[in-house]
Amino acid sequence: MNRLGEWQKEWSKIQPQARALRQSLERPALLPGAASNASLKALVEFSEWNHDYFRSLEIKVATLSRTAAQDNLLIGKLVDDLLDDSKKLLMLPLSTLSGFFQKLVRDLCRDQRKQAELVIIGEEVEIDKRILEEMKDPLIHIFRNCVDHGLETPEKREQQGKEPRAKITLAVSPLNGDKVELVVTDDGAGIDIERVKEFAVKQGIISLEDTKGISDHDALQLIFRADVSTSPIITQLSGRGLGLAIVSEQTEKLGGLASVESVRHVGTTIRIALPIALRTFRGILVEAAKQLFVLPTAQVERVTRFKPEDVETVEGRETLALNGRAVSLARLADVLELSSVDPNGDAPGATPVVIIGAGDKQIAFAVDAVLDELEVLVKRLGKPLERVRNIAGATVLGSGRVAPILSVADLLKSAKLIAGKATRFAEAKTPAEVEAKSILVVEDSITSRMLLKGILESAGYQVKTAVDGVEGFTTLRTAKCDLVVSDVEMPRMNGFDLTAKIRADKKLAELPVILVTALETREDRERGIDVGANAYLVKSNFDQSNLLEAVRRLA
Repeated sequence: MNRLGEWQKEWSKIQPQARALRQSLERPALLPGAASNASLKALVEFSEWNHDYFRSLEIKVATLSRTAAQDNLLIGKLVDDLLDDSKKLLMLPLSTLSGFFQKLVRDLCRDQRKQAELVIIGEEVEIDKRILEEMKDPLIHIFRNCVDHGLETPEKREQQGKEPRAKITLAVSPLNGDKVELVVTDDGAGIDIERVKEFAVKQGIISLEDTKGISDHDALQLIFRADVSTSPIITQLSGRGLGLAIVSEQTEKLGGLASVESVRHVGTTIRIALPIALRTFRGILVEAAKQLFVLPTAQVERVTRFKPEDVETVEGRETLALNGRAVSLARLADVLELSSVDPNGDAPGATPVVIIGAGDKQIAFAVDAVLDELEVLVKRLGKPLERVRNIAGATVLGSGRVAPILSVADLLKSAKLIAGKATRFAEAKTPAEVEAKSILVVEDSITSRMLLKGILESAGYQVKTAVDGVEGFTTLRTAKCDLVVSDVEMPRMNGFDLTAKIRADKKLAELPVILVTALETREDRERGIDVGANAYLVKSNFDQSNLLEAVRRLA
């Protein structure tokens, strides 16, 4: 600013001469020749000085520019080194969790009266601490499934020619430089694919017709869906169809992929591919309902525009024709349950659309605007927002504004729900129908009976009670019930005998039965399975959420 002030000062000195010279050129008689020459000389001298002055400024600016560029490179390198060092601080070897997993498997085997050895390979492989923390619970679910579903009892293994002590392996290895693969293998009974298909049909996930054309590999992947379980009975440990669904959900949340392989009577392998560290990633910034969101670039197939006349209705759903194939269309604002704003309301014309997914799972999301593609740093959400549907995290934009990062896996699921919303509402049970569900509680202890009755009535069910198996069976013959919750140890007729009697009766054979008992040995659980109980819950580990979840699934 001082340099420019100096130039302004010099220019103000020469302005009178400049005006005088301009007047002499317009009206030569007004200015004598000598004065005209003096003014011209002064202007020429200023012009030369002005040229030299700006030349010196140019040299100084160029010098400053080179210095700034060098400083920028130096600071950039320092920042990169600092970032790399900070990332290394977050890296921990798998061995930090191996002791916990060893104890977990030992405890599970002791409770199930099974024998197994956990072998961990690649303990020295370092993974981002945040990823290890996020994957701890999914790995616990996998080990529970291995012990409860996969491994046979020592006696049964010997009959099959196997070692009585089973082997579970957790192998960790780097994959493609920036990824890591976790492989959990057991040498147990393997997965019964036909039972998986049967359960998926029962839960309405696939149709009976679909099971004929589905491959064994695709059928196995169904175990990652919620409510799919191969366990014949619900217990505190398993059978609710949640464990592997949590594994898949958490893996996708971290940008990974889970898959399963199994050979009947040989064993099962679950593979999980994950990024080795949480890093920045490229995202597409979009606007929907006047709010900003980020979509991961890697999972965006393409960005385009469409006009109203391009939309076709196929089987009750709006679709776009892309590359000769119909792709379902949904408005991002509707999927996120925001106050939708018509993208063509203000400016008629083509509407931006983002195609997400791959293969036959693509869905087109209409947005108000596609603003930019940028590199963002993911900020994971803390409690109580750790699991918000459709949201994978958040990022702070250059403007300082916070933008949610959308979960592509959740968006695809939510879009399907929105697409079939009318049909699903028509088919859904009304609150009155839910309240009309009638449950019979058979329990000789008045304290336990009233406790179970209170829990179920608070959840909206109608509850009848009986003091033993004889009264309970009489009630079932005279009144309609949708489900039975029974104790095992009771006078006159115990819960095992009541369940067997229900299964032997043609009219009651399909009635769901949940046994809630203090008997917790493996033999008691197996007897519960043999007599036909649908769930077996132990009172010592009683949790009303487990009871209500079992009732919800079975009633």
